[in-house]
Amino acid sequence: MSKSNRLRELIATGPVLLPGVPNAAIARQVERAGFDAVYISGAGMANATGGVPDIGFLSMTEVVRLAGYVASAVTIPAIVDADTGFGGAENVARTICELEKAGLAGCHIEDQDFPKRCGHLAGKSVVDLDEMVGRIKAAVNARRDEAFMIIARTDARSVEDFDRAVERSRRYLEAGADAIFPEALQNADEFKAFASEVKAPLLANMTEFGKSPLLSFRELADFGYKIVIFPQSAFRVSMKATEEFLRDLKKTGTQSGWIEKMQARGELYKLLDYDPAAESWKGGC
Repeated sequence: MSKSNRLRELIATGPVLLPGVPNAAIARQVERAGFDAVYISGAGMANATGGVPDIGFLSMTEVVRLAGYVASAVTIPAIVDADTGFGGAENVARTICELEKAGLAGCHIEDQDFPKRCGHLAGKSVVDLDEMVGRIKAAVNARRDEAFMIIARTDARSVEDFDRAVERSRRYLEAGADAIFPEALQNADEFKAFASEVKAPLLANMTEFGKSPLLSFRELADFGYKIVIFPQSAFRVSMKATEEFLRDLKKTGTQSGWIEKMQARGELYKLLDYDPAAESWKGGC
């Protein structure tokens, strides 16, 4: 079964929890931990690889390459943040083609203006409804694999209002979107109401320090959400630990107090399917 078909099968049988990752190594950890799918965070890729904020700095080519590394490193399906599709309808179509070729199972495309902003920051703006409908239609028409999941994200809740986010989402579904991602809903009642108003597979974003409350996977599943992402959690935990380690290294001049907190060389090699004694790497491509 293809990864895109596997993703659809998972969603059809129940809600799916997707930890977010910025790179392929953490994606391997997600798979080894037993998760059924993984989410590739646009903010994570920008922050971790480019050292830049999530405001549209990475190009389509960069995102495809980075997401492709993740997709090829794991056997579970991967969904990637494709921002605004990196341009007009023609650019969106090319983005879908390239992500399919890179092995992704799906992506989400948002209705923000370019350059976009993190969905939980002020100062966002959204494109005209017809323009976003055109992006969705271009994405649907461009895919060669009918199972490749195209998720329409709307940022209208923060820019317009809740009712407008619902209205836009219904139009995106009419245009052919497979699922809807309502960004930055502001309380549990809104998450519940949105699920009642929009009858489609829905994605909930449980990012920290944003506009949305931190609801549990089970709560969101009970509301009717099929996909729940935790886009930056693992990255934030690792960054905090690294910050504390570097502060201590600067102070003491030795890493010896951190050895028990480190991933050992053998653990890393096991994660990477690498045996130094073997003649070749068994991980494949």
